[in-house]
Amino acid sequence: MFHSGPATVAKTAEAIRAPAGFDLSTQGELAIRRPMKAPPVPQKDGPRINRDIHALEVQLIDADGKNQGVVEILQAQQLADDAGLDLVEIVPSADPPVCKILDYGKFRFLEQKKSAEARKKQKIVEIKEIKLRPGIDDHDYGVKMKAVRRFFEEGDKVKVTLRFRGREMAHQELGFRLLERVKSETGSIAKVEAEPSMEGRQMIMVLAPK
Repeated sequence: MFHSGPATVAKTAEAIRAPAGFDLSTQGELAIRRPMKAPPVPQKDGPRINRDIHALEVQLIDADGKNQGVVEILQAQQLADDAGLDLVEIVPSADPPVCKILDYGKFRFLEQKKSAEARKKQKIVEIKEIKLRPGIDDHDYGVKMKAVRRFFEEGDKVKVTLRFRGREMAHQELGFRLLERVKSETGSIAKVEAEPSMEGRQMIMVLAPK
């Protein structure tokens, strides 16, 4: 009777090969090997430029803004190199894509500036309120005015509210004088949207950034 030892078992295991695409489990069963996923290709921000442009031909606009028609990509890249500029793919969806010879650093700066201006226009304008008192001291007044200027820089309007108490109602001219001071000191960065007026015991003025 034949008895298999450890060496024989090892040789037998070596002799058994799994078909391509399969693995042997610990019980000797065939298991399907899962295919490895390819790592995602990192994408760059902004348009493709220079050697990153994959098209064989492009519609070329030169550095002077003239349309040079359809040219081979190598020729377009050489023209950009000769001018010391970049070849930028500005309309990738066109067939062939439209490319322009330009200074890419300057191009990116202008694009970012346009985006910032667009976001600024989309901002919801808020009305911030600043409360003053007729007898406010210089230090508190300076703190309030600093806040007013910050609100204007953020694109918000400012409602200046001056509240009178008790006998102060008899001296409304002090309130008008104080609001005129605010108006004068913000004249270079703001415009008056609502002139000073009384509402109950309050004098109100609304300013908006220029």
